[in-house]
Amino acid sequence: MEASPTAASGISVDLYGLSDTKSLPEPDVDILTCDALRIPAHSSILASMSPVLENVIDRPRKHRSSERVIPILGVPYDAVLAFVRFLYSSSCTEENMEKYGIHLLALSHVYLVPQLKHRCTKELGQRLTIENVVDVLQLAKMCDAADLYLKCLKLVANHFKVVETTEGWKFLQDHDPWLELDILQFIDEIESRKKRARKHREEQRLYLQLSEAMECLEHICKEGCTSVGPYDMEPGHKRRPCSKFSTCQGLQMLFQHFATCKRRVNGGCLRCKRMWQLLKLHSSMCDEPDSCRVPLCRQFKLKMQQEKKRDEARWKLLVKKVVSAKTISSLSLSKRKREEELGEARSTTPPPNGIRSFRL
Repeated sequence: MEASPTAASGISVDLYGLSDTKSLPEPDVDILTCDALRIPAHSSILASMSPVLENVIDRPRKHRSSERVIPILGVPYDAVLAFVRFLYSSSCTEENMEKYGIHLLALSHVYLVPQLKHRCTKELGQRLTIENVVDVLQLAKMCDAADLYLKCLKLVANHFKVVETTEGWKFLQDHDPWLELDILQFIDEIESRKKRARKHREEQRLYLQLSEAMECLEHICKEGCTSVGPYDMEPGHKRRPCSKFSTCQGLQMLFQHFATCKRRVNGGCLRCKRMWQLLKLHSSMCDEPDSCRVPLCRQFKLKMQQEKKRDEARWKLLVKKVVSAKTISSLSLSKRKREEELGEARSTTPPPNGIRSFRL
């Protein structure tokens, strides 16, 4: 702890963090700290840096005396001294920030010194640990330090099992159940957000697979591939699996089963039902049913126009999402193609892997 000079003649050169104190007038106010220690200061400087201190200084005194004292209690003397030095020099040493960062954040909030508050918030955020995060979280909430508060919440959420074992968490449970509830709700919201994001990715992957399945369906019915093709074309003689679509071989097997299955009439075959749904989805997306070579395309189109089913809205939504997934995939492929032309991703661009997981 540094000495506490009480007279102007005893002011050390670095008391205020300044290289030269000769130009300063005599101190006209004392800051009273814990243990009755005092720090001489200049009311004009304090008032210019803090509106709260300005109000304290300008407040009429009940008992007139030559002594003017501003009490700043509840924090260590050295923390108050570091606070006063910031008011004079607008700077704070790394050592003081490391030792008294929590106290300085509280002082900067109480006395409305935004520059110091910003510095403390940044420094404390960089010094967060499992052991101190709960304490800093409580202080950040009391001091309306939103950025620091959020950073603490994220650290607690990411290491909750370990944070639960700390003394800070046990103290929080006993003395601040509302903050504990806020933390648990934040963790629950993060988990819910992750689940929603995971579900969305899975849905997009499925829609993309269906979109690619539609392209593969047209490829088989228009061009023919391996052993399945249009009725007016001879089956291909090549025996190698189709390399254009990863689902091509599976779709051909599904076509062959669909053509010979005896149970599909009564709707008892799941594989036929799946083929039926793919054909219906194609018909919903096809713009040229009269000339389309995919089986039952025109029949499905007419049937959907004549009948209004309960699941019509859901089916339209499915079609919309599959088309959207196809559009997004096309844009992504176009962007990747441009990057390849610029030589940025010629050898590293991975092939789309969503279609590989689509099983028929």
